[in-house]
Amino acid sequence: MSFVHVLDDNTINKIAAGEVVERPASVIKELVENAIDAHADRIEVEITAGGTSFMRVSDNGIGMSRQDAELAILRHATSKIVKVDDLLTIGTLGFRGEALPSIASVSRFTLTTRQAGDELGTEIKISGGSLPEIGETGCGIGTTIRVEDLFFNTPARKKFLKTNNTEGGKINEFIVKLAISNPQIAFKLINNNKMAVSTPGNGDLKDTLQSIYGGTVGSALLPLEFEDEGIRLSGFVTKPSAIRSSRSWQTFIVNGRIIANRAIARAIDNAYHALIPKTGYPLVALNIQVPQNTVDVNVHPQKSEMKFEDESRVFKAVYKAVLDAIRPKDEVRQLGQLGNMAAVVEQAEIDRHVAHGMQEILLEAKDVERASAAPARYVPVYEERRQAAMQWREAAARMEVPKTAEPPEPEPQPVFVPEAETVHEMVSVPVPEMKHVPESESVPEPVPVENDREQSCRMVPIGQVDNTYIIAQDADGLYIVDQHAAHERILFDRFSARAGEIPVQQLLVHLMLDFSSHEAEIIENNLAMLKELGFGLEPAGPNQFRLTEVPADVPSGEAEDFIREILASLEELHKPSAAELRQAAIATASCKAAIKAGFKLNFRQMEILLAELNDTAMPYTCPHGRPTIIKFSTDELAKMFKRTGF
Repeated sequence: MSFVHVLDDNTINKIAAGEVVERPASVIKELVENAIDAHADRIEVEITAGGTSFMRVSDNGIGMSRQDAELAILRHATSKIVKVDDLLTIGTLGFRGEALPSIASVSRFTLTTRQAGDELGTEIKISGGSLPEIGETGCGIGTTIRVEDLFFNTPARKKFLKTNNTEGGKINEFIVKLAISNPQIAFKLINNNKMAVSTPGNGDLKDTLQSIYGGTVGSALLPLEFEDEGIRLSGFVTKPSAIRSSRSWQTFIVNGRIIANRAIARAIDNAYHALIPKTGYPLVALNIQVPQNTVDVNVHPQKSEMKFEDESRVFKAVYKAVLDAIRPKDEVRQLGQLGNMAAVVEQAEIDRHVAHGMQEILLEAKDVERASAAPARYVPVYEERRQAAMQWREAAARMEVPKTAEPPEPEPQPVFVPEAETVHEMVSVPVPEMKHVPESESVPEPVPVENDREQSCRMVPIGQVDNTYIIAQDADGLYIVDQHAAHERILFDRFSARAGEIPVQQLLVHLMLDFSSHEAEIIENNLAMLKELGFGLEPAGPNQFRLTEVPADVPSGEAEDFIREILASLEELHKPSAAELRQAAIATASCKAAIKAGFKLNFRQMEILLAELNDTAMPYTCPHGRPTIIKFSTDELAKMFKRTGF
């Protein structure tokens, strides 16, 4: 008996749909790319409930005849390629002929299309991969496809979809990238009967970017041009002062196709190195043209990746193009012109936030520099004199010095000491006077410390490695502490202690914030929740809000970044409460406020940091789950040095 059999077409289509149709955004991607291949210059997309219940894509392209429409719903039927050699010179976005049958197999699918010379159009209806119903209908020139009840016949796949906001956001993000890659096409996205995206379609990329991201982005855009043998680059990047916390507003286009590529992203990061924070990303709209026969687009089911014949050439070209854009050679580097230079940004203030309740007091950069300079004087000089004084006292106790001798007194040195309810400041602390011990007096026994056990359990700093890790010890072993993660945990616990009662500060000068239409919709739907978090926002125009108040622990200059972090949480979390969002915001605030890797600490600063970390409830991880401490016990150290058996 044979165990091998051929699957029926319906099953084959549903298997293929698992690769092509992951979520509603996958459907929109395939349908809009088909509309672009059909030479449309106006494309309208409408969705409801994040695309799970209804999606419509309408275009004014060339349309299809009845015969072509009937073939288009069959697997591997395409007008884009004819033979295998055509894969080497693909100039269209689609070519496999899998999208329409795969979508029709997992939804209620309706296609209407008409060519310019036909009096009536063609309508095809398919429900969950069933036999198609084909007829004539009246419609405009072009093609309209409606997709309803996505995954209605595959409930297991449907339950893995995210919230409607998240799915709608994915569609919005994809339409934005398609609009950037095709500024000559007028795109419209209607989300739940509201206009979410609208681009002019006049062929000007800068106008397209401004219509999507707002007018303030336009002033930060820097044009980018580069051409070499077989490679041509064009587009825009932003000044280093205009950054976001994710790569979502970076668009890479190769031969008209939107792709994700690590080499290109790394080239951009390298070009911006030392100009922006490690967690910041500039806006990039990068259009790359290379010969078709030097790339392979048939490496991913969704065609979102691409192989280059020589990826190193592309890396170098992107790096040089971006570097030339942000560091123009023709600019004269004079002090009076620094503000006009794209490559020069205001150095980020090295802030050390120390919380007092829910308020943060910022140390100015000069104070931090003064503090970081202290070890060179404090540690060797003060310690040397302290040791000399101790030796003199011991010698006096043993009657080894003349009675008339005076002890060497250490000079007052700068050292960090905590003042009640204030920031740790640099102050001069005199060392207690060392008195001569008379011969007739006996040496007193050391007085036991009440919390001697507690003190013995505390970590004592030894030094700092790479200005990032603190090396410490206690009675049980050796410790390596990540200073950023440790400070982040300290601040998180302090902020959380009063998270239920959020003090706010009114802004004397209100901030005008521009958002994308999708972000603006989320804000409108969650104004009350944002108010609970301490952010006072008022509508001030299309996709624009006025910020009137912020939480007291959030610097006004960082308020916009915090709001965008909250918006990201609103998209990812499933119906988050204000408390959950507040915790996420506190974690972000703690991360931004904590001392960074590469910041030099003196001995006293390390002592304070370790002591405060010891007093936290969960000292071993930061709020994001990264470890703060790595411990090597004495036994583990012995094993490392092969001292077992001694």
